[in-house]
Amino acid sequence: QVQLVESGGGLVQAGGSLRLSCAASGRTFSNYNMGWFRQAPGKGREFVAAVNWSGANTYYADSVKGRFTIARVNAKNTVYLQMNSLKPEDTAVYYCAARLYSGVLYTTQASYDYWGQGTQVTVSS
Repeated sequence: QVQLVESGGGLVQAGGSLRLSCAASGRTFSNYNMGWFRQAPGKGREFVAAVNWSGANTYYADSVKGRFTIARVNAKNTVYLQMNSLKPEDTAVYYCAARLYSGVLYTTQASYDYWGQGTQVTVSS
């Protein structure tokens, strides 16, 4: 089992920045690819970003490319999502997720095995 705990959400004005953290425990963190997803009110959960086990490879949804950065520090068992130039449409609950290492970075929910409880991000206009 892998336990994931997100933190760092909050209320921010449009154009501002937030950094989300996801702390992992339970298994060897570097054996897992990590992803961030989000779910806005009344909408389905959507892919945001993913990073491979080493941090060398990343992939982003078009909606956040150039504004968000995913990174991980394996020594700290933590993955981060740096969010800049935030927009009201970024308002959502953000979830981190883990799947056992593979050579492909997946973007679908079903591809991930473990999930955190989520952290709320609200961007005011």
